[in-house]
Amino acid sequence: MALRTTTNLALIASYFVFSLLPTTSALRPDGRLHGNMLRAPGIPRVSSENAPVVSRNGTTLPPYNTVYYFDQLIDHNNKSLGTFKQRYWHTYEFYEPGMELHCWRKGISLTSFGKAMRTVNRLGPVLSLATQKAMTGYDGYLTNKTINGLIAQQQNASTIVLEHRFYGFSNPYPDLSVKSLRVHTLQQAVDDLVYFAQNVRLPMPGGDQVTPDKAPWVLIGGSYSGALTSWTMVSRPGIFWAGYASSAVVEAILDFWRYFEPIRTHMPANCSADVEAVIAHVDKTFTSNNAIAIQALKQQFGLGNLTHLDDVAGALRNNLWDWQSLQPTTGTEGQFYQFCDALEVRNGTTAPPGGWGLAHALSAWGSYFKNTYYSILCNTLDVEVCLGTYDRNALYYTNTGINNAARSWMWIVCNEVGYLQEGAPQDHPTLVTRLVQPAYDLRQCQYMFPEAFPEPPQTAIAATNHVYKGWDVKLDRLFFANGHRNLSVTDKRIYAGDPWKDATVSATQHTVQSTPEQPIYIGDGFHCSDLKTQAGVVDLTIKAVQDAALGYFKVWLSQWTPNPQPHSPGSVESSPPPPSKAAVYSGTTKPISAFSKVVDA
Repeated sequence: MALRTTTNLALIASYFVFSLLPTTSALRPDGRLHGNMLRAPGIPRVSSENAPVVSRNGTTLPPYNTVYYFDQLIDHNNKSLGTFKQRYWHTYEFYEPGMELHCWRKGISLTSFGKAMRTVNRLGPVLSLATQKAMTGYDGYLTNKTINGLIAQQQNASTIVLEHRFYGFSNPYPDLSVKSLRVHTLQQAVDDLVYFAQNVRLPMPGGDQVTPDKAPWVLIGGSYSGALTSWTMVSRPGIFWAGYASSAVVEAILDFWRYFEPIRTHMPANCSADVEAVIAHVDKTFTSNNAIAIQALKQQFGLGNLTHLDDVAGALRNNLWDWQSLQPTTGTEGQFYQFCDALEVRNGTTAPPGGWGLAHALSAWGSYFKNTYYSILCNTLDVEVCLGTYDRNALYYTNTGINNAARSWMWIVCNEVGYLQEGAPQDHPTLVTRLVQPAYDLRQCQYMFPEAFPEPPQTAIAATNHVYKGWDVKLDRLFFANGHRNLSVTDKRIYAGDPWKDATVSATQHTVQSTPEQPIYIGDGFHCSDLKTQAGVVDLTIKAVQDAALGYFKVWLSQWTPNPQPHSPGSVESSPPPPSKAAVYSGTTKPISAFSKVVDA
């Protein structure tokens, strides 16, 4: 088929999954149900402004926070179960109609007024995002405050945010019981995207003519939704023309102790040294038989009434988890920076690179945790309610009400992806206790979903990586963006590094080569920093990544023709998975290879 156009046309779908939001059942500001629940991957909040939304032709459009509904299949393997209302958000602020397409196919000329065979395409790009949770604070992803909007602005696109099944108020069933969650799987989420793209009628001019056979869709995602971008293009090829995956956790990993490695290697050296010294002391004391020393150490952190020692030691991970909330735009008020200042600044003097040593660090950390941080972490909650994990009847295990993002995420963790953030092996430095190992989190899976897991779950890591290819993904027109800093700096405000890096294609233990078809760009950012336009303003390496993406998408979308060929052959494999991959791979990370391109804002 030949194609003639007077302009290049595109329909772009981008895809996101956001960080956990506080819900009625959440006890932590980041949405976790208790302070010893592992940290979920997620993207930074970006809120829209309250100013009127006006299209390029001067039409006043609905506000960004306008909610729309799509009839999504409850079970893509059993359509007879019917549909549920899936929420989405949409704007066509940057949309401009395309020009006519004159197509020749199988020797038949489809010219103007071509006897009912004439094809007229007046479609602009559309960006579609899927969220892992409710939308509060994230409607900015419809705007050019994000890479989504920058691509839309460049390509004359409309933008969409689609709420992930079983998050917020997009629920196939009225609760989050094990029975309901049987249709909460990675593949159901993938198929939601496909069914939406193939069937939605968008609230815009020509919105009933935007299926992927008539205009190109581009999937954009960050963190978990970045992984879903890759997984969707692998398992359902030919639907989405191109993809953008930021900090995409493509490789499922059960014991993800490497989560803390980028933090250890990129945080201020004095703080890292002192944290390691304190944790070594905590583990040594808690594995001794000295009951007096154990109780004294618990009380030093204000945790004297917390029964189980793994809960006490595990609670100290929270100060390290705060790293995930950092962005290049974070000032000195960042919680992680406050923590390191508490340990490393004494009487106005900053510790040398080796830190102050165990005696001062233990005293300073204990005082900070007890007198300042506990109220931030737990508010006024009892220590067992906030940090204990052994009460099977605790509300955070038994509550099956909807709009509980942490419970929905834990179901995926326990069944398909793992990402358990534990202490490092004995022969490796560690920032967090080795008393917390996978069995600690898998026990919580049993308590939260006892009907599904009477025994510790056998998380299907090998099957997930086999079906969706993990690190071994090879696709055309898939752009990966990651954050990593190799510079030695003294200003704590510009330390950076993505704690999820070792589950991405830029993992230290596995080499994935950047290619023109599947480029990998690395900036000096944190987790999903490249998604925010402002991050590119304050960091030129992130701006280079964003500009590179805009350049690639401009080229890729110019290459689209109706009924594009699949990205790769085949579909989802149903054969038994091979043995699990080895835990450690040789190789090095891919260095920065970004180029600059000026794009009108």
